[in-house]
Amino acid sequence: MTRKNVLLIVVDQWRADFVPHLLRARGQQPFLKTPNLDRLCAEGVTFANHVTACVPCGPARASLLTGLYLMNHRAVQNTVPLDQRHFNLGKALRAIGYDPALIGYTTTTPDPRSTAKQDPRFLVLGDLMDGFRSVGAFEPNMDGYFGWVAQNGFELPPNREDIWLPEGEDAVPGATERPARIPKELSDSSFFTERALTYLKGRAGRPFFLHLGYYRPHPPFVAPAPYHDMYRPQDMPAPIRAESPEAEGAQHPLIKYYVDAISRGSFFHGAEGSGATLDEAEIRQMRATYCGLISEIDDCLGQVFAYLDETGQWDDTLVVFTSDHGEQLGDHHLLGKIGFHDESFRIPLVIKDPQGAAGRRGAIEEAFTESVDVMPTILDWLGGEAPRACDGHSVMPFTQGIRPADWRTELHYEYDFRDVHYSEPEKVLGLGMDESSLCVIQDENYKYVHFAALPPLFFDLRNDPNQFINLADDPAYAALVRDYAQKALSWRLTHADRTLTHFRSSPRGLEERNPNATETGDQSWSAPSRVAAQ
Repeated sequence: MTRKNVLLIVVDQWRADFVPHLLRARGQQPFLKTPNLDRLCAEGVTFANHVTACVPCGPARASLLTGLYLMNHRAVQNTVPLDQRHFNLGKALRAIGYDPALIGYTTTTPDPRSTAKQDPRFLVLGDLMDGFRSVGAFEPNMDGYFGWVAQNGFELPPNREDIWLPEGEDAVPGATERPARIPKELSDSSFFTERALTYLKGRAGRPFFLHLGYYRPHPPFVAPAPYHDMYRPQDMPAPIRAESPEAEGAQHPLIKYYVDAISRGSFFHGAEGSGATLDEAEIRQMRATYCGLISEIDDCLGQVFAYLDETGQWDDTLVVFTSDHGEQLGDHHLLGKIGFHDESFRIPLVIKDPQGAAGRRGAIEEAFTESVDVMPTILDWLGGEAPRACDGHSVMPFTQGIRPADWRTELHYEYDFRDVHYSEPEKVLGLGMDESSLCVIQDENYKYVHFAALPPLFFDLRNDPNQFINLADDPAYAALVRDYAQKALSWRLTHADRTLTHFRSSPRGLEERNPNATETGDQSWSAPSRVAAQ
């Protein structure tokens, strides 16, 4: 291998059970087609039990790109700043000689302690994380995309987001079989793909790191032709939900809040009404459109993969495919990425390692993996080093068929539901800002949801895989609830911020301890080789 390239593909709101390779592995017939993702899965390893560490977009991307759990990076919601002290993948790549390029967005609000309060980045949902070089900006306010559309000769409407209305003056906003008013050649997915090919051609074969972001299948749920009717609603899986929104909301106060609060307008441009009242036909149509948006991305990825093939770079490139978070898609009478349900947190992870074991190509890996593992994985492959504070671990051993002996035995994820300018649950729930949070610990058998100031939830996944029956107060499960609560507490203690906890002063001066050392006592300490700014 003469060079090492990394292509990190980050889609938006693509949930794990919409990956055909995983569906086939579970004995299910896929209801959508993604031939280019299928190729990636066939040449790499697909991780079947992968979750984002948190939702929504800003917190999820902070965890993905810093390797930190929400409890440590504390960019707990969209619009909440990311502490400038945190190291990230972009900065780590610069330390080993890469100029990390980014197409898309990271939804990062800057640290107000080092940023003027008049900075226009405080007027938007989030901007670009420090350390990356933008080569295809979406933010602020999608200006980069809309400017590209106009430059290509398309006349934007006065409200430029009306390009995502269904075609036809008689169209009714909402779940629709009609195409969007923007042609596929000028869709946001085409924009990101054009930016990617422009960047790669400019590199002219030199080593690269490219974060290739896509906005889809994020709402608004309307697809350009021909993707709008590529799939039939009747072929889509039915929603998993209680018999009514009221019954769903009765399970827990947080679910009741979202069932009552979610608006259709956040998911279908121009629509009105409650998102919880979509009927099954509307949900199936929404899912057909969602699949169409996925197939559009897949076609776009095919163009990027073809260029890497043509230039002989495919076999030198580590390809990582993932999403920031999932999407409820009507399950549990919910839309979006919220709460504690698997649909919001389970996401794809596919890694094509050119140096991986031949016998692992096409493999399905069942080990529990989390989005905090992506940063250390990429650095491991490039010969770099993840910072001590990083909560994740490299998954590269799995591409060689090796499961580390100390690999995690549970999944962990978090959600902070404090007030932001577009969602205000605190008053309804009777909570303070710092009480509005939850964490989840989950394995193949049970799932425990701990709230800072609301009742807990406990599910027996073997008997209730869709998580309708809360057993937290069932005396027969009291010992298990205790055990999983203790596991959650131990997890949080183990992963408390450890940026400097491996250093000490001594009569010999500053010393550093190797966290992986087998020795004990003074033998495990030595003079530090460096004290990084990470």
